[in-house]
Amino acid sequence: MSRKNRKSITVAKERSLLTHQNPKSPIAEQYKTIRTNIQFAAIEEDMRSIMISSSGPMEGKSTTIANLGVVMAQQGKKVLIVDADLRKPTVHYTFRTMNTRGITNVLTRQAELKEVTYETEVPNLEVLTSGPIPPNPSELLGSKAMDKLIEEALTIYDLILFDCPPILAVADSQIIANKVQGTVLVVSSETTEKEAAVKAKERLESASSKLLGVVLNRKKMKEGSYYYYYAQK
Repeated sequence: MSRKNRKSITVAKERSLLTHQNPKSPIAEQYKTIRTNIQFAAIEEDMRSIMISSSGPMEGKSTTIANLGVVMAQQGKKVLIVDADLRKPTVHYTFRTMNTRGITNVLTRQAELKEVTYETEVPNLEVLTSGPIPPNPSELLGSKAMDKLIEEALTIYDLILFDCPPILAVADSQIIANKVQGTVLVVSSETTEKEAAVKAKERLESASSKLLGVVLNRKKMKEGSYYYYYAQK
């Protein structure tokens, strides 16, 4: 691999894990605000399994879940990020881990959960990558083996975050939404169409999912704003 390519990977990682690389940055503070809002939204119950998704691709759901996982782990919680996008997985790229084995191996009884989770450089944060891409993602995610995996993970971790495919693209996210306690929907400023966001919300409702909130991603911040002023103090 060339020096230029290695540098590109490092820069991309620093951008995607800004909450770890620069925990006092304005962006990191925004993720901490999201963390707080989720905790307030779940004040009547201990929210321990959350799905992160979007209406369509390229809206920032994977970057959001990675940074949310970091700020949750920074609170001292033992966190597991699960790559449940069995069609176009990205978690192993973000955290630079192997992806030869992962959740698909657990669901097909080829491995135990503790054998295929990876520690990250962030204390208290581990990841479960997708593993080999299967021919039947929806069936695997909807299986009893998936229920068993979630049940086992909850005995080990304080919080499980599921990185799922875009809601309007495939049925996978609706399947997971029905198995977790809550969902966070990511929308991209000036990119996500209002109609698409509404349809995604409707599909979550049809899956009896509890929508904890919506993250507005890629919103430009003006230097004269109150938050910018506060963050620079």
